[in-house]
Amino acid sequence: MENKMDFILKLLLLSALLSLLIKYAAPSLAIPATASNALIIVLLPPVIIALALLWRFQAHKQN
Repeated sequence: MENKMDFILKLLLLSALLSLLIKYAAPSLAIPATASNALIIVLLPPVIIALALLWRFQAHKQN
């Protein structure tokens, strides 16, 4: 049970840090509003998740 609580606490802290970065640091970034930037922002998270799942699947298949 303690291990799950540690994971939840770490996830909460990481989430709060990401939220603060988005709120205070992101407005200072000069990212132009182009179609390619929008596609990158929208498609990058699913691609990262797909790669992570593929990596885990390959590791699980070898064991």
